[in-house]
Amino acid sequence: MVTHKISVGAHYGLRDWLSQRITALVITLYTLLVIVIMFARGGEPVDYGAWRSLFDRGWFRVISFVFLLAVYYHAWVGVRNILMDYVKPTGVRLFLQGLVICALIAYTGWGIQVLWGLH
Repeated sequence: MVTHKISVGAHYGLRDWLSQRITALVITLYTLLVIVIMFARGGEPVDYGAWRSLFDRGWFRVISFVFLLAVYYHAWVGVRNILMDYVKPTGVRLFLQGLVICALIAYTGWGIQVLWGLH
């Protein structure tokens, strides 16, 4: 007699694995870009004025926002997987996931405010 294992759950495996790798790549590339920009200053001190002039450029704001979205999605996948693995009561898990989603939405709004807010 052949028995088949019945799969249950959301089956996020490959999509999660791929999204973690892609977001990690975006995070790494942004970090390297910031490091290169800072070293390209030729020993000039990095002060508020230097950061301000960098973030006054529209292209850098967009790249920074993409970086923030990558960090938030990377965090969501990781936290969601941890909660799915270790928090067994469904109600508690859904409550915690809801809190994480609310926090990430708030962080996204805050990121928009910081990057494009009034100066």
